[in-house]
Amino acid sequence: MSDSWKVALPCTRSEAEALQGDIAAFAALESPPVLMTSEADERRPEEWRLDAYFDAEPSADTLATLKSLVPSAAAAEPLIERLAEEDWVTLSQAGLEPIRAGRFFVHTPQHRHRVPEAAVALEIDAGRAFGTGHHETTTGCLEALGRLKESGIRFTDILDLGTGTGLLAFAALKLWPSAKVAASDIDPVSIEVTAENADVNAIPLGRSRGEVELAVAAGLDHPRLTARAPYDLIIANILAGPLIDLAPSVGAALAPGGRLILAGLLDHQADAVASAYRRQGLMASFTIVRGDWPTLVMRKRRATGWR
Repeated sequence: MSDSWKVALPCTRSEAEALQGDIAAFAALESPPVLMTSEADERRPEEWRLDAYFDAEPSADTLATLKSLVPSAAAAEPLIERLAEEDWVTLSQAGLEPIRAGRFFVHTPQHRHRVPEAAVALEIDAGRAFGTGHHETTTGCLEALGRLKESGIRFTDILDLGTGTGLLAFAALKLWPSAKVAASDIDPVSIEVTAENADVNAIPLGRSRGEVELAVAAGLDHPRLTARAPYDLIIANILAGPLIDLAPSVGAALAPGGRLILAGLLDHQADAVASAYRRQGLMASFTIVRGDWPTLVMRKRRATGWR
């Protein structure tokens, strides 16, 4: 067996989220590195770590390219390790154990044999895009979806805004299989990844009931997304700043009585995010807290029209 190499660099959460799908900077390499990101310390949620795995010792130019992907690490010295092949196999799977969130079981291809009986299983390959289920924001949304289902609510028009891997859109369709579901993301790569994951999970794509329609869009700035409104359920697992900025358009696209799931925010940001949506006629339903990451579930007052 040949040896492989690991290069570690610090990064920010936003930089980690941007490392989705195939990285154009490494397109010329015969064997591009495998990039994995993780939260370095749950007490410092904005501080993340990038681990890059190479099947040969990276050159100075390759290291410079890697550093260019995480500008916050410009002054940092990369930590370079030579790994035996068996170590690479072990480390590449570290932290990728299946996630159980309520009725959902989210797993990588390596864990198909571990699906519990009666679980709603979804296969999301790690490292493809943000939203593999391993972060508290995603698991919080999955738990919120399960709680809404248990309350007996029936949704017919659903939007997953900032879908990442498509996981939350797929989960919603599993719970409400006759609904029309839309999944959008500002990053075209995320939509490509979502299409791939839909195929893996036998999720039909399209505009009819029981299908997921995909769209590349900044927020709701897409003719198909506005044409489908109003939605009775919108899921938005992004960041606090964009959530606040999008409050008027998201509030307008939500049907009276509709539910809104908000995630990607820290506990000290929850009041500001909730306040932005209260100004759009929404009120709090319940909150799920996982570590420093709350998931807010809100409901639009029936007296407020969607236009």
